[in-house]
Amino acid sequence: MGNNNSSDNMASFEPCRTKMEKEGIAPSAISAFESTFKSLVSGNTGIIPESTISPVPELVHTDSISTAPNSALLAETVVLKLNGGLGTGMGLDKAKSLLEVKNGDTFLDLTAKQVMCMREEFGENVKFMLMNSFSTSDDTLEFFQTKYPSLAAEEGLEMLQNKVPKLDATTYAPATCESDPSNEWCPPGHGDLYAALIGSGRLDGLLASGYKYMFVSNSDNLGATLDLKILTHFATIDASFMMECCERTENDKKGGHLAIRDSDKHLILRESAMCSDEDEAAFQDITKH
Repeated sequence: MGNNNSSDNMASFEPCRTKMEKEGIAPSAISAFESTFKSLVSGNTGIIPESTISPVPELVHTDSISTAPNSALLAETVVLKLNGGLGTGMGLDKAKSLLEVKNGDTFLDLTAKQVMCMREEFGENVKFMLMNSFSTSDDTLEFFQTKYPSLAAEEGLEMLQNKVPKLDATTYAPATCESDPSNEWCPPGHGDLYAALIGSGRLDGLLASGYKYMFVSNSDNLGATLDLKILTHFATIDASFMMECCERTENDKKGGHLAIRDSDKHLILRESAMCSDEDEAAFQDITKH
């Protein structure tokens, strides 16, 4: 009797590759989706057992950073907001960031004001970018052209994230929708940032223009603003990646947490979907993780 998980019986990625190449999608995005596809068809669940991880002992606290802030770094820094999500779960048929937050201001209003305020405060024209999806691009650009034309006129405001084919849940073949072929595609999520930067040519362009640092956050996270003290610390220690974290509270116990993977001692993020039912209590224990 054959093994359903053997490589001989796995669904082929080639139909997806052909479809993506025909659509003109960048090789970097195709390669990233191929990796995800192979993980799916191999039966990989993505579950991270509690027995394979350890709590994070301690992180650097912002209050302990003594390096004097260096505002000159802002000329080499890009602020990028991840803006690919629709607000369908909130009854919105456009970008989630166009949801009103307070006094008529949307997430994007407040983001635009934060950027302009930061430029005024530091006297540096900090570059601002959005990573939109094919679902949010038109609404977002129209919003900026109407309300913040100076920002809309800046070169390179938008970078489009890639799109990937939806799959048949049984065969893993690319799904089809003859009545509306656009329904055959979906955004791959914000992890597409790296493939989009490379495939679009924007990474090369930013580096050639002298940019070295990029601050990235979700468009609906108004608490995530560029902190000059953290940026200076990041530049001083010459790290390749740094993530700003908050201590979990009782309100955060169902959200993701950091952990140390025992096999290689790497710092990882475990989300609720990566947790089995038997590990749920440990996952939600904010005194442990």
